[in-house]
Amino acid sequence: MNAIKNHINPFETNSGSMRITNLNTVIAVIGLLSVLGLIIIKAEVLGFALCMALFFVTALVYTVFKTPKVGIYLLIILGFFVTGAARYVVAPWGLTIDAVLVLIYIALFFKGFAVKLPWIKAKSSLTLVVSIWMAYVFLELGNPEVLSREAWFYAMRGVALYQFLAIPLLFMLFNKQKDLDNFFIIWGILSVIGTLKGLQQFYFGVDPFEQRWLDQGGAETHILFGKLRVFSFYSDAGQYGASQAHTGVVFGILAAFKKTSFKLRAFFIGVAMAGFLGMIISGTRGAIAVPALGGFMFLILRKNIKVLVLGAILGIGVYVFFAHTTIGQGNAEIRRMRTAFDPNEASLQVRLANQRKLKGYLASRPFGGGLGATGNWGQRFTPHSFLANTATDSWYVMIWADTGIVGLVYYLFMLFFILISGARNVMFKIRDNNLKVQITALTCGMAGIMMASYGNGVFGQMPSGILMYVTMVFMFISPQLDKKKSLTNQ
Repeated sequence: MNAIKNHINPFETNSGSMRITNLNTVIAVIGLLSVLGLIIIKAEVLGFALCMALFFVTALVYTVFKTPKVGIYLLIILGFFVTGAARYVVAPWGLTIDAVLVLIYIALFFKGFAVKLPWIKAKSSLTLVVSIWMAYVFLELGNPEVLSREAWFYAMRGVALYQFLAIPLLFMLFNKQKDLDNFFIIWGILSVIGTLKGLQQFYFGVDPFEQRWLDQGGAETHILFGKLRVFSFYSDAGQYGASQAHTGVVFGILAAFKKTSFKLRAFFIGVAMAGFLGMIISGTRGAIAVPALGGFMFLILRKNIKVLVLGAILGIGVYVFFAHTTIGQGNAEIRRMRTAFDPNEASLQVRLANQRKLKGYLASRPFGGGLGATGNWGQRFTPHSFLANTATDSWYVMIWADTGIVGLVYYLFMLFFILISGARNVMFKIRDNNLKVQITALTCGMAGIMMASYGNGVFGQMPSGILMYVTMVFMFISPQLDKKKSLTNQ
């Protein structure tokens, strides 16, 4: 009996604790249908919509309780659509990420009564560094410069909370080679959908809901010289361009180097091309940093002098094309990308001027002005403050302004610790070629997003946020996956 008990899968969907008797099921169904019928009769179309929503939510909750891993897939999908959904139905869609994370933890809590859960899998230096960051962000509540605790609540979610909650779950639930393979498939499909939506905006214009969003203020940053900066269903063009470039880098590496079937290789090629196309039509200059640094990181990880030389020549060629020629200047997308290589470009000078102002303001504030003091949250909750009216235009500058030099130094340490750990695993620990290629792609993608986050608030926004959390976990567990493959092949 003990041997059998020890081999119980803690996430087994057919465990005895999850079974419901037929009688109870029938009673519950009859009761639910009766209530739904009354709602539909009383509220008509609205009632029907509410009933459908209730049915969907109930089914979703039941499914996550039965199979918590489904919640991880849901998080990835929500990461792509949750921001754009607000343009069609005005609601706090961002809180659905919080809700799903909490739901998964509740599901695991109740499963813990039936079986022992492998929380030990979440024990990692990655978990430690993100927990320290979360603790620092929590202590920011006591920062005497904080003007709004409500702004702190909203801002800290993307800065620290999602990462803090998601990473242990990923270590526990999303930790197999099959999970990594599925992750790439889901990511690729969602990114292609994002490109198709972007192409619709590029060639046919925005729909009425998106036009309303533009009229309410979005046009200020998304209609430049009469030209739309494509944003698809993402939060903005900056996030769209960087995310699509991220996809192009990761899937380009998979397409070129992963040994796989013809169909899967064709899929990788298609996704990579769609990603780079999305980057181009977004009109986001900072997105070019993703393939630039991602490509440079790839050359380092390959440890091949010939490849390094060829890559350097290619990189120099791209730089010369944009910085020292006028080829393709008639194309609006190329023309806008080219401005990213101009050190005298007007918007760059404005950014540098704002950073000089922030430097003076923060000189006597080592812990910053408090989470939510800048950007949209600052404009919403403390609109008359200095920080709310000084544009950061960068994820790292925002971290600096909100958490001070102390917070920025630790945050950068955390990111580089994660990136270097992943690079070390690729270069010295992973032996399986296909796994090496997959982790190489993820590591290069993370390097690119880190670079792009200097120009835009990319890292903490969705979908880049959830893609980064999954990336980090697989970078750290890759040596264990490699060992399992070695044992299987013996």
